[in-house]
Amino acid sequence: MARFRFSMQNILEMKEKLEDQAKNEFSRANMRLIEAQDERDRLKNRQSKAEEDLTRTVQDVLDVRTIRQKEDAVEILKMYVTQQELVVAQRQQEVNEAREVLNQAMRERKTFEKLREKAFEEFMIEENRKEQKEVDELVSYRYGSAATE
Repeated sequence: MARFRFSMQNILEMKEKLEDQAKNEFSRANMRLIEAQDERDRLKNRQSKAEEDLTRTVQDVLDVRTIRQKEDAVEILKMYVTQQELVVAQRQQEVNEAREVLNQAMRERKTFEKLREKAFEEFMIEENRKEQKEVDELVSYRYGSAATE
């Protein structure tokens, strides 16, 4: 029996490598998103603690300077949280883009795998035809030589 050779095997292997790269990039983008979300949560926690500290200071001490510093600290943390929200949104966009690239790579790989399967089926059909032809020739040769004896 002849050996099956898919003519586009190199392309299929390249598509598989591209899919692996897309998976890796998606994973990295997802990790960056998680890190950005963690940083945002950490900043929100700091902001919350600063607001609690400000509330306690306002209730305990009537030192305008201390109150002003704590208000400023809260405002700065609010600004950091807002900036981090933008970073999180950007990272989410990167994840979405990486997911789309990954989906496209998977579709392309599957297309070439289907082409390989179809080529293999055609190969098997042709091999079966050749084998059947050989069997028919062998049977007719044996039948023809038996008839002449």
